[in-house]
Amino acid sequence: MSQSRANILNSIREVISTTERINNFKSCSNNDLSDVYIKTNDSLELVFAQEFTKINGKFVFCENISEFNENIQLLIKEYALDSVYCIDSNIQKLLENAGIPYLSSEEDFLGLNVAVTSCESLIARTGSVLVSSRQASGRKLNVYPNIHIVISLSKNLVYDIKDAMDKLQTECTNLPSQITLITGPSRTADIEKTLVLGAHGPKELYVFLIKF
Repeated sequence: MSQSRANILNSIREVISTTERINNFKSCSNNDLSDVYIKTNDSLELVFAQEFTKINGKFVFCENISEFNENIQLLIKEYALDSVYCIDSNIQKLLENAGIPYLSSEEDFLGLNVAVTSCESLIARTGSVLVSSRQASGRKLNVYPNIHIVISLSKNLVYDIKDAMDKLQTECTNLPSQITLITGPSRTADIEKTLVLGAHGPKELYVFLIKF
């Protein structure tokens, strides 16, 4: 037998052996996924903040609406923004209350730099934001702007992805046509394996969490 053929057969045997070992592991059904991850006694707010900031997200915790008003005003001032883009009526009310001008017409969409949206859930374990096409912001506001600001109440915090999906299923007769997990700003390492933020979507992602 040639050496090259022997090498191929050895590789196949190694793969088969590995597969057998994997198949011997206890299968994880939807009901035992909680055993896979190490639980923590920390609050969901703290876990989300830690995981979200690890992936270059910018987290702002607000004890109440007054604190939210102050923090969003500081951010708008920091970026010297004249306005933001928002089409969610509930978020628009928050912006109006904070004195933040916003645009919402289709004509203004192409020129937007900063979009403000809500979310379906915040997932603490992965630091992810779950959004869907049933939201007023639809599909495009999560990917088009340079800066994406998410405003959420603490009641939208869940521990894991399964919890977020369970929550969505209880709120919807039919699941939305698009459900998206956003885990940090858009990123790629396609070119020379150099990490670049904002290549295919927002360069910066903010989450304002209001304790409510």
